[in-house]
Amino acid sequence: MDDDFDIPAAEDFQDDFPDENPALKVGEEKEIGNQGLKKKLIKEGQGWDTPDNGDEVEVNYTGTLLNGTQFDSSRDRGTPFKFKLGQGQVIKGWDLGIKTMKKGENAIFTIPAELAYGEAGSPPTIPPNATLQFDVELLSWSSVKDICKDGGIVKKVLTEGEKWENPKDLDEVLVNYEARLEDGSVVSQSEGVEFVVRDGYFCPALEKAVRTMKKKEKVLLTVKPQYGFGEKGRPASGQEAAVPPNATLLISLELLSWKIVTEVTPDKKVVKKILKDGEGYEKPNDGTVAKVKLIGKLQDGTIFLKTGHDAEEPFEFKTDNDEVIEGLDRAVMTMKKGEVALVTIEPEYAFGSSESQQELAVVPPGSTVYYEVELVSFVKDKESWDMDNGEKIVAAGRKKEEGNALFKAGKYARASKRYEKAAKFIEYDSPFSEEEKREAKTLKVSCNLNNAACKLKLKSYKEAEKLCTKVLEIESRNVKALYRRAQAYINLVDFDLAELDIKKALEIDPNNRDVKMEYKVLKEKVKEYNKKDAKFFGNIFAKMSKLDPLDTSKAKQEAEPMNVDSTA
Repeated sequence: MDDDFDIPAAEDFQDDFPDENPALKVGEEKEIGNQGLKKKLIKEGQGWDTPDNGDEVEVNYTGTLLNGTQFDSSRDRGTPFKFKLGQGQVIKGWDLGIKTMKKGENAIFTIPAELAYGEAGSPPTIPPNATLQFDVELLSWSSVKDICKDGGIVKKVLTEGEKWENPKDLDEVLVNYEARLEDGSVVSQSEGVEFVVRDGYFCPALEKAVRTMKKKEKVLLTVKPQYGFGEKGRPASGQEAAVPPNATLLISLELLSWKIVTEVTPDKKVVKKILKDGEGYEKPNDGTVAKVKLIGKLQDGTIFLKTGHDAEEPFEFKTDNDEVIEGLDRAVMTMKKGEVALVTIEPEYAFGSSESQQELAVVPPGSTVYYEVELVSFVKDKESWDMDNGEKIVAAGRKKEEGNALFKAGKYARASKRYEKAAKFIEYDSPFSEEEKREAKTLKVSCNLNNAACKLKLKSYKEAEKLCTKVLEIESRNVKALYRRAQAYINLVDFDLAELDIKKALEIDPNNRDVKMEYKVLKEKVKEYNKKDAKFFGNIFAKMSKLDPLDTSKAKQEAEPMNVDSTA
């Protein structure tokens, strides 16, 4: 019956105070939290970023009592005040308030005694239970982060990076670094070092640090021995000095750039490394006409294909249409216009176990191949939302025919994708005319039935059952849907439901040979299942016969209802 194919999160905050950054206009005052701390904005700051716990901040301030008496001022001393935020180095009201400020911002904080010097005050200048006011300007701050949350790697940002992305496991980073001991002596340094993030370089701290960095960011790392060279240290090697046992390292690290590496297929057998970023966000879809420049190489560097280079027109192909090897096809569909990438393709997605004569050389059997690809341009297949009703029906019919051809060629997974796309074109038919709805209904039934046949071939029985159920919701007496759903139920060992579908199909079409054959298959499966069931319980009873006879008898009585249910 298959012939029917016609921003980073803040660190844990130790106070019982909500981490708030109230939006204020100049001259406006609001309470921060619920313990009486107030903030009045005098001058707006720059950007959107604010300091976090652990950051080293630099401020100018003037402190007064509520009666206007000044008791302290960094401005009068001519030296800005520096401290680490959220570390208890200042009164609690400061730790909480300055977290809400932007660079260059000026604000007045009114701080109740509970968040200042409390009942004791700070004699002789600050009396007991005093509410204080501080006129504070946030000059700058250096981001300081405990990367591993155990004090093992502390990162101080010296130069802010660009954008927001961080390197991932597979990415190849390019860095400059210099590692010193606490006495200032250099133990290792290098410019332009490239390494895969997950593989690391020099010491474990570099791999962990670069994961938190942005492009062009420069940092100073304080690295404890557990993330350096541990209890043993490291002997001198070549031009690199020895690292003593249990040494803390100070590492200057700059992330110059990185190449993004992604796994194109879930089994990691097609991997793409971006050599040059593309434009915008658009990427090819199924049926896109793509123009590319290609250089194909073997593992030893032998070039077997070169096209689109040296004033030659780019190579043109249609995606998901068997016009290039599958790995290249899939990789191109992840690219943007103008992107250049190196794609590594294992044999399963390349030329397999057969020898392949290419333009410039032979690709031996079982070869992993490498393509340098530039996506010059592409024209996407029209999406359904860009089509009128008639175009959707025509597109659905075309995708169905493509699916039929792929099914007949034994390419069931790809055929399934075609049927799914066809069904999506006509999924929402409420705006269709009555005639268009009739055409859409016929196509829906056909595509879902054909897709169910694909899923049965692919042993995706649950999906096959769902597709057949969709058809039966449209046509409750569709024999092919009942037949295929019964096949799915048999493989899901749901024999009762399979029998119901087969009996209903035979009521509608008593002489259907395929359905009758499936009924025989069902009966054989039930018989086989019951034999296994009987053998299973037989083994249990054989083991029980060695026990006390009364226990055996009791166990047998308890087991009988289960056996009946299994047989039913």
